[in-house]
Amino acid sequence: MDVKRLASFCQKVGIAYKTAEEYGGLAGFYDWGVRGAQIKKNVKDVWWSYFVERNELIGGMDGSIITHPKVWEASGHVGEFHDPIVKCTKCGNVYRADHLVEDVKGVNAEGLSLEELAKILKDVKCPSCGGELGDVSYFNLMFSTKVGPYEGTVSYLRPETAQLIFVDFPEHYIHMRKRLPFGIAQMGKAYRNEISPRGFLFRLREFEQMEIEFFFDPENDESPFYREIKHTKVRAKPWKGEEDVYMLDDIIDDYKGREWMIYWIYHSLKFFELVGVDMDRVRIRQQSPEERAHYSMDTWDVEFYFDDMGWKEIEGIAHRSDYDLSRHRTFSKSDKYVVRMGGRSFVPWVVEPSWGVERTILAILYSSYREDEERVWLDLKPWIAPVQVAVFPLLSRDNLPEEARRIYYTLRALFRTEYDEGGSIGKRYRRYDEIGTPYAVTVDYQTLEDKTVTVRERNTMKQERVGIDELLPYLGERMRWT
Repeated sequence: MDVKRLASFCQKVGIAYKTAEEYGGLAGFYDWGVRGAQIKKNVKDVWWSYFVERNELIGGMDGSIITHPKVWEASGHVGEFHDPIVKCTKCGNVYRADHLVEDVKGVNAEGLSLEELAKILKDVKCPSCGGELGDVSYFNLMFSTKVGPYEGTVSYLRPETAQLIFVDFPEHYIHMRKRLPFGIAQMGKAYRNEISPRGFLFRLREFEQMEIEFFFDPENDESPFYREIKHTKVRAKPWKGEEDVYMLDDIIDDYKGREWMIYWIYHSLKFFELVGVDMDRVRIRQQSPEERAHYSMDTWDVEFYFDDMGWKEIEGIAHRSDYDLSRHRTFSKSDKYVVRMGGRSFVPWVVEPSWGVERTILAILYSSYREDEERVWLDLKPWIAPVQVAVFPLLSRDNLPEEARRIYYTLRALFRTEYDEGGSIGKRYRRYDEIGTPYAVTVDYQTLEDKTVTVRERNTMKQERVGIDELLPYLGERMRWT
């Protein structure tokens, strides 16, 4: 399977496509279609339900996309959030230097300095025109904007959702009953002026994140869930070791908060399994010290294997220690970020699991795409599918549409349901197979006689007669994820 082919399929069935394509599009920006918008909502709803609504330790927030520019100075984004670029002196094309090193030289460029990148690229020509490449320099990835009339205040579109959680920590601490540990979750848009967007939904300039900042006392960092999950076996690649199957307890370094790192790795993998990611294509990989972000004490990426792109990160789980709260305390000159418990005063430490919404969906679509000689279909989980039940009259006459409509109105109160009488019954089955609809209900002449319908299952195409009065419990049992 190749991502370009998947992108073409997604456009065909209304999942996602380049924005304003009739004007040539704009790299790194995609619109979500009728089917894709619903899939995206479903993934976020499951994430919110699993991690927030069903977890007594987690609360939620919804922060502003534009905030005070000092926030980004304190976080380190103004000074540290950059990628290396190199420009062709002949045609003017700009390339991300580390990607060029990897693509042309086949060298892993993670953690290389500007000088090291420049040395490797010394004899490399511009891929577009063959011209000479210029100096390697840094390019800050934040989009700047002006707030207010005339010149206004210069601020930024947020490059991550995390900082608003940190800035609002004093309020969160109060409303979470002044008890540690606790986490704050947030979903929302983020913006990064990527030099070379690529891989369909993988690397975008506008995207969504699902993040949790989990705060704990570094001197009281034990997790009550640790004993139950520490022996969980996972496919993993420590930065100092070989890829293999390990127990979580054996590969997480001995530092304050390790039990919570294990907790979040465990539940991250459970979430991906829940939404339909092929777990045979998933591993966790520890970043080397050179790779880690400036705020990270340890980072493990959840990676998915794409046949044409290799292993790619779909979630990062970072140990941020007290970096962010301490920086905001210093820059704001406020002691609100200090917690006082049991006669001690301290700044809480943080473990951060951060998912990319689009990358998660890309992995789901990649995992669920199926085709054979007869049809193409998406093997989506019922709680992720944009349409859960399709209702068809066998023919558009003899009171079949009226009966099918009555069933449709009943089902749509509980399930994402669509009614369709266009084309042959075979074409309608294929149309809904393509978007991953798990069940199709067909009203035929037998329905008028005995009040039963045909229920067809997407993957096997097997059909079963079910009484109309039994439809709701029959489908309901198959739609639940818990």
